[in-house]
Amino acid sequence: MPALYGTGWLLARPLSLVWPTLRPDQVDLAGLAAAMLLLVIALPWRVRRVWGQEHPWRHLGIAVPFAAGLRAALHGLQAALLLITLVTLGLLVSGQAVWVGELNGAKLFNGLALGLGVGVAEELLFRGWLWGELALQLPARSALLLQATIFALIHPWYRLPGLEAVGQLGGLILLGLVLACQRRADRDCLWGAVALHGGLVGGWFLTQHGLLTIAPDALTWWVGPGGGDINPTGGLLGWAALGLQLWAQRRWWSRPSLQAAYRQGSGPG
Repeated sequence: MPALYGTGWLLARPLSLVWPTLRPDQVDLAGLAAAMLLLVIALPWRVRRVWGQEHPWRHLGIAVPFAAGLRAALHGLQAALLLITLVTLGLLVSGQAVWVGELNGAKLFNGLALGLGVGVAEELLFRGWLWGELALQLPARSALLLQATIFALIHPWYRLPGLEAVGQLGGLILLGLVLACQRRADRDCLWGAVALHGGLVGGWFLTQHGLLTIAPDALTWWVGPGGGDINPTGGLLGWAALGLQLWAQRRWWSRPSLQAAYRQGSGPG
């Protein structure tokens, strides 16, 4: 992955020469998109050669029967809606936000595109490739915890001050555990985790930029850090919602994934 990311970054550099009006963050985003494309191209080769799997996309939880994929996606969307509803109710009841309910086509499109892009990219990377690599080397629970920790560390929590950074890091670890347990609950189908992750990202975008107006002086420890673009995973409200979801998923904490079964020489039963 570092090599793929570096290659994508290099491939995007000439864009600033061709289109000088592009901002640096737009060029970096193009580099990230190029790196993800390279991952999609290279991943089947690695899964066949290193993991010993003849059907890479099936093993990664992407190529599944339509009914199973749809069922998993609906479960993920349902969980995302529940989590966002809990956070929204907490904000309204505590007086930290007011309901405005203003959505339009442009906002809906942005929320859908954001959720779909982040959901597919990050779940393929973290609950697909990374977790699979760790499951080949570590016991099931260790792999589960480590993938969530790496997922959290990759995000820019360190840009926040003091306790806000700690809260954001902890919330991201909880989110990584919830997403992994969602994949386990769906019998290693990845589409439930994609829908849950994308639903949270896109749904919160719509909630914050269309459904609610959050008070400018809202308590950071309660609603989460971010100022004008709040991330609720770093606040007590988000921690509570993710903790409840993780408790509801407790039966999946210790279940060996199907990847571990493959590692031991047997397939799904």
